[in-house]
Amino acid sequence: MMNYLYLCGMIAKYLRHLWPMTSVLANLLLAYIVYFLARVAFLLENWSLYAGNLTAGHLLEMFRGGVMFDTSAILYTNALWVVMVMFPLHLKEHRGYHNACRGLFVAVNVLTLAVNLCDAVYFRYSMRRTTTTIFQEFENENNLGDIFLTEALAHWYFFVLAAVVGWGLWRLYVKPVVPARLASSMEASASQLFRQSKAGRLIAYYLMMPLSLLAFVPFCVAGMRGGWTRDIRPITVSNANNYCDRPTETGIVLNTPFALIRTIGKNNFEVPDYFSSVEEMEKVFDPIHLPKDSTATFRNKNVVVIIIESFGREYIGAYNKHILGYEGYTPFTDSLLAHGALTYRYSYCNGRKSIDGMPSILSSIPMFVEPFFLSPYSVNHVSGIADCLNGKGYETAFFHGAERGSMGFMAFARATKFKDYYGREDYVADGRTGGDKDFDGWWGISDEPFMQYYCMKMSEMKQPFMTALFTLSSHHPYRVPEPYKDVFKEENPDMPVYKVIRYTDMALQHFFASAKKQPWFENTIFAITSDHTNQTYFEEYRTSLGGFTSPVIFYDPSGGMGSGMVDAIAQQTDIMPTILEYLGYDQPYLTFGKDLLSTPAEDTWAVNYLNGIYQYVKYGHVLQFDGKETIALYSLEDRLMQNNVIGQLPEQEQMELELKAIIQQYMERMTGNRLTPEQ
Repeated sequence: MMNYLYLCGMIAKYLRHLWPMTSVLANLLLAYIVYFLARVAFLLENWSLYAGNLTAGHLLEMFRGGVMFDTSAILYTNALWVVMVMFPLHLKEHRGYHNACRGLFVAVNVLTLAVNLCDAVYFRYSMRRTTTTIFQEFENENNLGDIFLTEALAHWYFFVLAAVVGWGLWRLYVKPVVPARLASSMEASASQLFRQSKAGRLIAYYLMMPLSLLAFVPFCVAGMRGGWTRDIRPITVSNANNYCDRPTETGIVLNTPFALIRTIGKNNFEVPDYFSSVEEMEKVFDPIHLPKDSTATFRNKNVVVIIIESFGREYIGAYNKHILGYEGYTPFTDSLLAHGALTYRYSYCNGRKSIDGMPSILSSIPMFVEPFFLSPYSVNHVSGIADCLNGKGYETAFFHGAERGSMGFMAFARATKFKDYYGREDYVADGRTGGDKDFDGWWGISDEPFMQYYCMKMSEMKQPFMTALFTLSSHHPYRVPEPYKDVFKEENPDMPVYKVIRYTDMALQHFFASAKKQPWFENTIFAITSDHTNQTYFEEYRTSLGGFTSPVIFYDPSGGMGSGMVDAIAQQTDIMPTILEYLGYDQPYLTFGKDLLSTPAEDTWAVNYLNGIYQYVKYGHVLQFDGKETIALYSLEDRLMQNNVIGQLPEQEQMELELKAIIQQYMERMTGNRLTPEQ
């Protein structure tokens, strides 16, 4: 009995020093619960994106996979707190210190919850978890406070959730103190037999605390990396695809703190080795386009490229005749398509953000992995349609109704050699305009007045000219100008984008009405597209490919480019080569697209990238490739992407080969600063 009491006393003494480890594990369990709640909130907020293809078994698989990414994020964000609790210094073991640790733990985990909840709202616009590039993308915006306030009011329930979780963390936090009953009873019994000195207690403390901390370190390292074995590299956002059937599902598996941490200072442009020689690769795909006939007469036509914010194919009736009873929300665009415009049944954007669309449309460079102009290679020499036509004596100008510097558009315009740039400041300074009374209160000058300004400025330019306009009204927070509030009313509370699409379509109609009166109109080629898509209502536009459905429209008043709906594939990167070839441009240039006018329909293709997956559209199918192997293949007629026919199409091998050549050319030229023909 005496030995038993002695043993109990010794255990009590050592438990006191092991208790910080127990406290850490208990509180980290609370952090896992917070991340679980964040994932549930994300799923509920974006339920319409997933409901059509979600099963209980697959959802469980994604949640199980999410634990690995949660573990990494939890250990990274709570590393300081763990060290503070377990650091071997006996002088820190008092109530005030541990209250400070408690406050830090609650603050960090409420902050990560808030980041996850914010991304739950933003995800529907980007279709990917937010990475560190967002800080560059919006660094020049000064209206984000108003945007955040609007969304905060609309999603007030997330604030309630964050407050409840914060309160729960504070109340449930486990302090590293041995329970009084255990300590007093066991120590009291043991003290009758053994009286340990203060020096002995300190020795025990400084023996057990460092051992506990050292024992915890390997688990932290393994958790941060995503596994124990040497073969496992630190997990990245692309590893989420291991648990997903579709790229958009990575949003469920990942968490935003992990996506932010893993992309800090990262360069994800890695050159693959699909082809052993340049010659072999160029036989499959060569982005340097050489003139077919250098003696052809050049057409000195004006070029007008109109990029409409969020103008997805879903909103345009002409592309959706298969949906019974649906007429769309763009009556003018539909009339243009019915009377002289040329378009393509399967047309796509090359990225999901505005900053993705600019290089794709005006420089024929798609978005792979990260936006080009937010990557370390943004200082590369790059050309574009403006640069090409500058050499032909064109006047070139870029127009955007927001402040100069917004979204990085001015930097892009300068890099691609646009001679002039016109923004909100220029509009306000021009006494012929309505000035700041036409400011929409959020992004810039509303589309209708700015398009009229655009038309007026082009009439002052020397022909031939090349201009590009980027609109802004059909954007969150989806508000039409005051004079039109009773004209374009809310038709579907779940789709507020509809009313601003109708407004911008009307603004486009008024622009063409003014342009037709100008002497330059008949000698002009118009190209109309969107930067990316936006809110979706129909299931087919919520798929991994449906999220890239942008129109590609050409309109030549002279009729020289043709008209009608062509049963072929088009993409944003095709706009530049199609225009240059039609004009008869006689110099080499780089393009990751093709001339739609001369390419047979069966040879047209499109490519885009989403959450670690490349999508290649050709031969009536879309192939999904994770950089190493094909993971899925769907027919374009399978609008909901439900029937994976991988291994069943004879052309699959050729599609893989072509896509590999495109990827390797892109990565080699991007990392080697060879984005112009001379390099």
